[in-house]
Amino acid sequence: MSILSNRVLTMAESETLAMTRIARELRDSGKDVISLSIGEPDFDTPEEIKEAGKVAIDENWSHYSPVPGYPDLRRAISQKFKRDNGLDYAPEQIVVSTGAKQSIYQVVQALVNPGDEVIVPTPYWVSYKEIVHLADGKNVFIPTTLENNFKVTADQLRAHITPKTKLIMFSSPSNPTGMLYSREELRAIADVLVEHPHVHVMADEIYEHINFMGKHESLAQFPEIKDQVITVNGVAKGYAMTGWRIGFIGATKEIASACQKLQGQITSGTNSIAQRATITAMELSENLQKDIAAMRETFRERRDLVFKLLQEIPGFETRLPEGAFYFFPVVKSLYGKHAPKDSLYAKTYNKTVIENSTDMCMYLLYDANVALVQGVAFGDDNCIRLSYAANETQLIEACRRIKEGIEKLS
Repeated sequence: MSILSNRVLTMAESETLAMTRIARELRDSGKDVISLSIGEPDFDTPEEIKEAGKVAIDENWSHYSPVPGYPDLRRAISQKFKRDNGLDYAPEQIVVSTGAKQSIYQVVQALVNPGDEVIVPTPYWVSYKEIVHLADGKNVFIPTTLENNFKVTADQLRAHITPKTKLIMFSSPSNPTGMLYSREELRAIADVLVEHPHVHVMADEIYEHINFMGKHESLAQFPEIKDQVITVNGVAKGYAMTGWRIGFIGATKEIASACQKLQGQITSGTNSIAQRATITAMELSENLQKDIAAMRETFRERRDLVFKLLQEIPGFETRLPEGAFYFFPVVKSLYGKHAPKDSLYAKTYNKTVIENSTDMCMYLLYDANVALVQGVAFGDDNCIRLSYAANETQLIEACRRIKEGIEKLS
């Protein structure tokens, strides 16, 4: 009998981090692996933000910080919400955490009781399911399709809400699909939520600044449902600050206080230096706006390049993403095909048939030396996820290897 808790034993490892780990191990053994598995911008943090961090060190911001974040940072986030999203969250309605993942975890822990239903449209970000599981909630999955751009409809939500529904996990732009919701689509979802005031929504907006369609639209913009929405954001993706570990929420005072209470027992206040640098990020100077726009334009160019290359790969079916930095091609037509018997995949796993997304990713990792993430990790085994947060040379070579590997299947 294991000494470990059932909580840990029944929790899945993050598949994106697992694939990144395996790719790193292969690379360390001498393999020339191109990793397109992890969702991390390959840009460095803008100079203006780095300078703010250096100043904070010199000014000795090296002591414990307030649990919900420094007051001036929460004021800056409050202003950011008003300026960028048209949302009125007072500083006391904001909690700063060690990354958006902690923010999401605390929201779920604050709201979900054992047996409560949590609606999770699929595909979903890998951690949503396990975060609900850790709260003893019941995941209620709503499948979406490529034909509908992997977006859940208002009618689907309405059909799945029950008296036991407590929360909806929602993201736009989406990881893993890169799709985003228009104002009209959000309006329709808001109309459903009005009918069910007992239901809250965790709106994950971490990819807000990587949006190729224009102005970002927030679900909480509709006044009649604002108190039902917990808006989650952070600086990791749009500001290229993944390692700084800063996320935050805007919510009702009751929910924000609950998250603060939890955080006080888990991590307390987050990194002091990172918080001071984030004030500069939230103030969004003209130079910083240019930096963000330049990163977004580079992502757009990579997206267009990879879209063209993926269309040349037999059996890959995809749509042009509208945000974030992922493709989520449907590859199910390739299932049932055989890898060469002398391939490294066959030798390692003693099998040749590609039966699912995990097989596909392992085959491409071992034989094409390209690390991707299996779609089953996101709730859709018909697909695989590819991150284009890499330079053009790597992307071109990765797509060439994938195509060559796919063409070997018989």
